[in-house]
Amino acid sequence: MLRAGIVGLPNVGKSTLFNALTRSHKADAANYPFCTIEPNVGVVQLPDDRLEPLAKIGKTDTIIHATFEYVDIAGLVAGASEGEGLGNRFLSHIREVDAIIQVVRCFQDKEVVHLTGSVDPIRDIETITAELILADLQSVENQLKKNTKKARGGDKEAAENLALLERLLPHLNEMNPATILPLSEEEGPVLKRLYLLSAKPNLYACNVSDENLANPHDNPFVAEVDRYVKEHHNAGSCVICGKLEEDLADLSEDEAAEYLHELGAEGSGVDELIKTSFDLLGLATYLTVGEQAARAWTFRKGMKAPQCAGVIHTDFEKGFIKAEVVAYQDLLAAGSIAAARNAGTYRLEGKEYLVKEGDVILFRFNV
Repeated sequence: MLRAGIVGLPNVGKSTLFNALTRSHKADAANYPFCTIEPNVGVVQLPDDRLEPLAKIGKTDTIIHATFEYVDIAGLVAGASEGEGLGNRFLSHIREVDAIIQVVRCFQDKEVVHLTGSVDPIRDIETITAELILADLQSVENQLKKNTKKARGGDKEAAENLALLERLLPHLNEMNPATILPLSEEEGPVLKRLYLLSAKPNLYACNVSDENLANPHDNPFVAEVDRYVKEHHNAGSCVICGKLEEDLADLSEDEAAEYLHELGAEGSGVDELIKTSFDLLGLATYLTVGEQAARAWTFRKGMKAPQCAGVIHTDFEKGFIKAEVVAYQDLLAAGSIAAARNAGTYRLEGKEYLVKEGDVILFRFNV
């Protein structure tokens, strides 16, 4: 299962957001640095409005959402790459996640201590980015030595690594994250196997007060973060109110919706964050439906039908014959599988079929 790591400076709301995302109180959230030491891990359901209508079509009461993991990682301080604070431990935990959700404090509150004494989200982003880059520089220098020796011996993979490492070194020395280094199609897989921290996809979560929920972009910090990360990190941002969302987790869906409406908010920032994180991880969902359940299955974008069949069970991939496929919207319009067949929107696909987001699939296999 792929993981998104929640990072940020101490006291920016990481653990509060984690509790909201996982609808739990697993992570301690307190007003002092390094409240979180060991990572908290939680499985999160992907919100999906398609499953309830799909369940009605399948005449089932069971709905199963797609899931993935969030990891709440200890707060970072300047000097982490040299072991300051929980630096080495923090960096090792980031290496284990597939994407980074950086929580950025965009609210003023005298009761909540800021590590540096003032709220400045761009400074905070630069602090974390610098530590990731400095850690990557150490890694690149070490990998350069290893791959140089192997490349001289005729190792093709080492030669590919070496060519990219030599481009990365001056790029990182200028304090640019690996995510913004222009890459050829061939270099993409090479960068992945170098396991650099600043090469992981990023999303920036602007943590605001509930006063900003109705018009979050009226908050100058939010607008500043959105502009900065697009220009300097080729990344996106979203808005959440971690404390409010943590409180909403204890309410029913109807109660939470009513409360958000009273605050003038269009919906839950956490739901939007989950969907954006899912996309950031390069994931999508296909759907299955039957009398047993309506279910969303997670797959990596670009996977073909047999690989997606293997998500359900390895035997499905080994014995794959065909995939019966209909787009969710076409099935919804038809009202049933039989009607979709009659309308010509239900089709058979083979081994080379690239599965699309929202495909409703029945796999044929033989083992």
